[in-house]
Amino acid sequence: MATLREIRDRISSVTSTQQITKAMKMVAAAKLRRAQENILAFLPYSYELRGMIGHLVALSGDLTEIPLLEKRPVEKVLIVVVTSDRGLCGAFNGNIIRHAVQRIAEYSNREVAVFAVGRKAYEFFSKRDYTVHDHVINIFNHLHFESAADISGRLVALYLAEEFDRIEIIYNEFKSAIQQTLRAEQFLPFVPDEEMEKAGEEIDFIYEPGKEEILNQLIPKHLNVQIWRTLLESNAAEQGARMTAMESATENAQELIERLTIFYNRSRQAAITTEISEIVSGSEALKEN
Repeated sequence: MATLREIRDRISSVTSTQQITKAMKMVAAAKLRRAQENILAFLPYSYELRGMIGHLVALSGDLTEIPLLEKRPVEKVLIVVVTSDRGLCGAFNGNIIRHAVQRIAEYSNREVAVFAVGRKAYEFFSKRDYTVHDHVINIFNHLHFESAADISGRLVALYLAEEFDRIEIIYNEFKSAIQQTLRAEQFLPFVPDEEMEKAGEEIDFIYEPGKEEILNQLIPKHLNVQIWRTLLESNAAEQGARMTAMESATENAQELIERLTIFYNRSRQAAITTEISEIVSGSEALKEN
């Protein structure tokens, strides 16, 4: 049975851990607020760019001359897996990696490689029987648009060089502090979605030079923005998951402290009762002598 000193040490240890998790929750909450502000700041630009591309696509006839829209027989696939660089964020990384593994298995009859964004993805896939074509780590501590443009540029170069016929991205989309949505999107070849074309219907521009030339300039910019949005969403989702995990850890620590305190008090009372009984018994023995 644990001694009173051991129980006190255990309570002190759990209390210290609780203080750490509480501080980590506050830090994650502050980072989450900044991440949300960054998402809101870039939305107007993203929406207008999507609208311009949607309008151009709707007006253009033959788009086969635009390389990033070219569809090829899918023989080689690149999966971009976006995780965090650090842990202590619940099932945030595990869900992404699990879905990426399932997605890779679906391409069993094709050549598949991984582009790992985040230390957790790189550590998982590099230590197992997967082909890691490229990786980027330690970008979420100081997240800049240049990082997104660099990743997008690498992916575009791989597609244009025909090293891969399809590029997909798997990441967590931020919904709220307690909810993240797992997303798997096709990055290349670029395919305008219905929302993009709908946004383009509300815009009327006079284009100079031709539409194809402008699309060749706008699509890479949009891909940069898409990667930037992915990183921002993933970062916000990570901070939300970490804040929730640390809140849960803090509450669990409090419950453990309360149980240990009750156990300590009971043990202390039992020890005092035992000591009193021994004193009384000793006193009675002296009286008899």
